Amino acid sequence: MHVHLQQPAIGNEAPRFLRLSLQPDLLGSWELLRESGRAGARSQLRRELYLQEQEARQAFEKARDAELHRGFSIISSSA
Repeated sequence: MHVHLQQPAIGNEAPRFLRLSLQPDLLGSWELLRESGRAGARSQLRRELYLQEQEARQAFEKARDAELHRGFSIISSSA
């Protein structure tokens, strides 16, 4: 499951992006990956681990909804 969000460019600055990915790891846990930055520049990657799938899905949805509230829009997603 992933979603790619983007915030409109402001002035001469490149637009900001956020990519959220939720996937199982090899040990049966779940990882939420957050990659963010400006288009064409270095990005930052953060990884959060969850023991339960339901807990991981809730964190994914909460992160997605928070960014939509901040003005980001969905560019692509998969369930």
